[in-house]
Amino acid sequence: MRFLGIDHGSHRIGLAYGDEIGVATPLPAIASDDVSKQWVGIASVIKERRITEVVVGHPLNMDGSSGPKALEVEVFAQRLRTEFGLPVHLVDERLTSYEAESTIPPSKRRALRKSGLIDSRAATIILQDYLDTRISIEPSPGN
Repeated sequence: MRFLGIDHGSHRIGLAYGDEIGVATPLPAIASDDVSKQWVGIASVIKERRITEVVVGHPLNMDGSSGPKALEVEVFAQRLRTEFGLPVHLVDERLTSYEAESTIPPSKRRALRKSGLIDSRAATIILQDYLDTRISIEPSPGN
C-alpha cells in the first residue's frame, strides 16, 4: 500500500506520502495556478511513488456541512478516481492548515506559505489521520 495525501488548493497543492508502515511524510507541494501543471505534477508523483490509494482533505464547514470549497474538492476527487483509477478517500480536514501553521514562527509563515511547505504539512496531517484510523481498525497479522 502506497498512499498520496493531498491538501487541495487553487494556488498550491500540498502533498504527503505514506505506506503500510503508517507514517506520513511531506513531499514538495505543487505551487502553480495552472491546473494542467497541477495535474501533470500529481500524475508524476503517482507514477514515481507507485501510489495505490489517494487521501484528499475535505474542507467541510465547522458545522460539518459542505460549502463551495468542499464541493470543489469532491469534483477534484472524482477526477482523480477517473484519471488514475485509484481509490480516493475524502478525510475531514478542518483546522489542519491551522495546525500545520501553529509550529511555524509568525515571522516565517508568509514565506513558507508561498513555498507550499504549510500545504504539504497539512497534507501530512490529513494523511496521518487517515493512516492512524485505518491502522487502528485493521486486524493485526495473525489475528
